[in-house]
Amino acid sequence: MTDSPSRPEYARAKRSLGQNFLVDTNMARRIVASAGPFDGADAPAVLEIGPGHGALTGLLLEAGAERVMVLEKDRELARALKARLPRVGVIMGDGLTFGWEGLSGLPGLRLIGNLPYNVASPMLWEIVSRARGWSRAVFMVQYEVGRRIVARPGCGEYGALSVWLQAFSTPRLLFKVPPHVFRPQPKIDSAVLEFVPRPPEEWPASPKSLANILSLCFQKRRKQLKSILKKYFDDALASDFEARGISPQARPEELATHQFVWLGERIFSHFLLDLVEKI
Repeated sequence: MTDSPSRPEYARAKRSLGQNFLVDTNMARRIVASAGPFDGADAPAVLEIGPGHGALTGLLLEAGAERVMVLEKDRELARALKARLPRVGVIMGDGLTFGWEGLSGLPGLRLIGNLPYNVASPMLWEIVSRARGWSRAVFMVQYEVGRRIVARPGCGEYGALSVWLQAFSTPRLLFKVPPHVFRPQPKIDSAVLEFVPRPPEEWPASPKSLANILSLCFQKRRKQLKSILKKYFDDALASDFEARGISPQARPEELATHQFVWLGERIFSHFLLDLVEKI
């Protein structure tokens, strides 16, 4: 069950949609195996994002997945896949605007997909913070993006994407994927990552506050926190920094995920409260 550019029924890749189709069966099997097993008494439903020509989809069925759904934006590809694999539930939609909250009715759901390079980061941002009930995800992304996702504090690759995804999940880089397994071939390597969701009680209480502080800090990542936060930095905040062992001279890439969660809630909840009191 592999894509082949020699088959005339397969559509050409659309650059506007960031399409690079997986054509290597061995690599496809490795990716599917990384997301499995899919059979057994408690077999989970599987949602594949961006199935393309179905290189992974058919193998999911072979692996014993009883309920396979795909989310595909390209209408031509969606129709072709449904005609070839009628057992698969095809959902026409865009991963950037999809109602991820609606997946809560599928407990234990597995997610899998070769995400388009041009939208992988914002799509992952939405999935991990809005989807509920999923148990594991295996996604292929650009290798450099994969390294950013799993980066730790103190590393130059560590940034807003790292913090956000690690606040809601535990990501792990599984293996690198070379360009020659795709058609058309990208000029860069890819990476397959595993994501395991954190328990809901560990999620940020205010995702919006976390998003705000990440935007504020990483837009000026070379500056010190006291300079970045000068609008909010008073004696009370300085005292809180000291109590938590955070130096005002630290730069954003030095803070751990839980420190950003605290800082976002500390600054923006207090700031909004002050505004309410003034009104």
